[in-house]
Amino acid sequence: MKAEIIAVGSELLTPDRVDTNSLFLTAELNKLGIEVTRKGVVGDKREDIRDAFALSMARADVVIASGGLGPTEDDLTRDVAADLLGRKLESNPDVLLAIQERFRRIGRQMAEVNARQAMVPEGATALENLKGTAPGLWMEADGHLLILLPGPPNELQAMFARQVAERLAKRSGNVRQVTRELRVVGMPESDLDQRISPIYTKYHDVQTTILAAPGEIQIHLRAWTADAQGIAVVLDEMVERISMALAENVYTTMGESLEEVVANALTLNAATISTAESCTGGLLAERLTRTPGSSNYFLGGVVSYSNELKSAWVDVPAEIIESRGAVSPEVAVALADGIRRRTGSTLGVGITGVAGPAGGTPEKPVGLVHIALANGATPRERGLHFPGDRERVRWQASQTALDMVRRYFLYGPGKRPGAKT
Repeated sequence: MKAEIIAVGSELLTPDRVDTNSLFLTAELNKLGIEVTRKGVVGDKREDIRDAFALSMARADVVIASGGLGPTEDDLTRDVAADLLGRKLESNPDVLLAIQERFRRIGRQMAEVNARQAMVPEGATALENLKGTAPGLWMEADGHLLILLPGPPNELQAMFARQVAERLAKRSGNVRQVTRELRVVGMPESDLDQRISPIYTKYHDVQTTILAAPGEIQIHLRAWTADAQGIAVVLDEMVERISMALAENVYTTMGESLEEVVANALTLNAATISTAESCTGGLLAERLTRTPGSSNYFLGGVVSYSNELKSAWVDVPAEIIESRGAVSPEVAVALADGIRRRTGSTLGVGITGVAGPAGGTPEKPVGLVHIALANGATPRERGLHFPGDRERVRWQASQTALDMVRRYFLYGPGKRPGAKT
C-alpha cells in the first residue's frame, strides 16, 4: 500500500512551526508495511486543501491529513473532505455528547462553536479523541482511504495508536519494511561512498541512502518484502561487509547516538570523565549527561571562556596562554589535564577554539578548534578546522571530542589509532 501525508495549517508555512506529525506517521505506517510516497503542507484555504486532497487520493491508497479539525471558522479539513467526496455533514449525537462530557470533566462550559466538531460526513467513522475535543474521521471512497487526524501531536499519536493502527494493519497485507542503520564518524561522505558503493550497488532489492550530517554520516538500508526473515539475512550481510570496509569509523549499527556509545564504553570500563570547555560552552557536558545514569561516569565540567578562569579553575599556566594563545594545542592539553586532576576523573577533555562568526585571524581562522584527551599518561590532541556557522562548529567539535573518547576505549588505553590490539 502507498500513502501520502498532508499537514493542514497556515502556521506550518511560516518559519515558526515545524510539521513533526509526519515524522511520527511515517514511522508508524512503515511498521505496518505501508510506504509513504509523498508528504505535503497546505495552508488554511479551502481550494488549496481540496486540491491537495484530490491529488493525493488519485495517487495513493491511503491519505492521512493532520490539523484543521478544530472549532473555528478556519478549521476547514472536515468540510473540504465532505465536499470533495460528495458527502453531507451531519451532527453526530454520540460525538457531541463526548465533547460535552470532556468539557464537564475539566470544569469548563462548552462554547457553542465546539459543536462544529461533532459534524461527521455521511458514511464516515468518527475516531475517539481521548486527549482533546476534535474527533478524527475515517472515510472510504472508491477503494481509497482518507483519514483525518487532529493537529496537536499528543492527540494525533494517541488516536493513531488506539483508533487507526489496527484498522490499517488489517488492510496492509504481509509486505513489511525491514531496515538497518549504520552511523559513521571520522571521514568525509565522498570517501565513504567510494569505499562502500562497490558493496551496496550489488544488492538491487535494497535501497541504500547515505545522509550526511554535521560530524557524522548515516547509512540507511531499506527493503520492502513479504519475506522479512530472508531479507534480514541479506541486510545483515550488507552491514557486515560495510562495517569491514569502513572499519573503526562505524560507531554503531544499532542506531544509538554517539553519546550513548560513549556512555556504554565509560560504564563497561568503569571509567569516569570530566570536561573543560571554551568555545563549545558546555555542549559536550550536556551531551555526556543526556543518557540516564550519567552520574556514574560524568564527574563534572567547567566552561572557562576567559583566560583568567582557564588558569584559576583548571590550572592552565598563564605563560602558556600568553606564549601560545588561548586557541592552541598546548592550552587544549592543559585544559584536559587540569580538569582531570581537579576532579580525579579517569579522563579529561579540553576544548578551545574560534566558533565565530567573529574573532578569527589569518593564523587562527574561524572554525579552528583544538581538542585534547588526557588520561594521566600521554595526552591526545587534535586540531581541526570545521566549516559552517557558529552552531555547526560547536556541534562538530563536541562530536569529535566524543569520538576521541570512543576511540580511546576502542583501541585500548595507551594505544593510538593504527596500533595492533
